[in-house]
Amino acid sequence: MRSRHLALGLALSLVPALVLSAGTTKSRKQASGAVKTAGDAKAIAERETGGKAITARRIPLNGASGGWEVELRMPHDEKGWRCVIDADTRTVHTKTRIDQPGAKGRAEGPVRMIKGTR
Repeated sequence: MRSRHLALGLALSLVPALVLSAGTTKSRKQASGAVKTAGDAKAIAERETGGKAITARRIPLNGASGGWEVELRMPHDEKGWRCVIDADTRTVHTKTRIDQPGAKGRAEGPVRMIKGTR
């Protein structure tokens, strides 16, 4: 009888731990280490600025791992961003306003047709 009470007490003490562990959702793998891919660098820059990353390229930056230069297009804005991402710390090192990347000219309006010319 005594062993049944002991077993029941042990089982009841484990229930809250089981409930709490079952209730947690699996979180994304936490990013750690150096930024190794252009996709990672673009994601960091997009999260920082709210724009759409167009290009990413490796650049030398303050040490062994270097960094990434990412150009971002800002929808509904006349200027974009150029961000330098530090590969070691996974943070934005610098952020500079630039003309919209990928634009053919300064203005992105519709093509105008002038009659009488070819």
